[in-house]
Amino acid sequence: MEALRWTSQDLEFFPDNGKLYEIVNGELYVSKQPHLYHQVVCTKVASLLEQWSNRTQLGLTIFSPGVIFADDDDVVPDVVWISYERLAIAFEEDGKLHSSPELVIEVLSPGSMNKRRDREVKLKLYSLRGAKEYWIINWQERSLEVYQRVNALLTLDRTLDETDILQSPLLPEFSCRVSAIFSGTFRPTS
Repeated sequence: MEALRWTSQDLEFFPDNGKLYEIVNGELYVSKQPHLYHQVVCTKVASLLEQWSNRTQLGLTIFSPGVIFADDDDVVPDVVWISYERLAIAFEEDGKLHSSPELVIEVLSPGSMNKRRDREVKLKLYSLRGAKEYWIINWQERSLEVYQRVNALLTLDRTLDETDILQSPLLPEFSCRVSAIFSGTFRPTS
């Protein structure tokens, strides 16, 4: 029996119930509403990137954009940064991006399925679709993994903790202490 393949058109029939529906390679992924700290971290990283973008005028920082790579690859990354040059090609009349931003950022949600989706499934998708850099932020461990494109694949370049400085060759003169991304969150207690 052939496995069911979901498409972007199928998403039109899902309820607007606060859950996030994404499709990667025809497989449906459903996420619950995120933890408050997840949203705080998304806001902080978007704000830091937006400040840099306003200074450089090189592109846009976008919070939770729809990105449709193909009819069976339809995702909503937490935060992206896209150059104006790439935006002119990626943005279409439906209000979605149809090719990869240069930088894609996902903030991990608790649970092994969520971590697998961001660390494996989405990493592979963003790699295949041309992202130049991918950040995975773990607010629980207060760390940030930086994946950079090497020989057409996104590979782990470094893992930073909150005492490190985040810089990127993709973002000239962008620099922040990783702890700035976690301000407003508290260390989880065991």
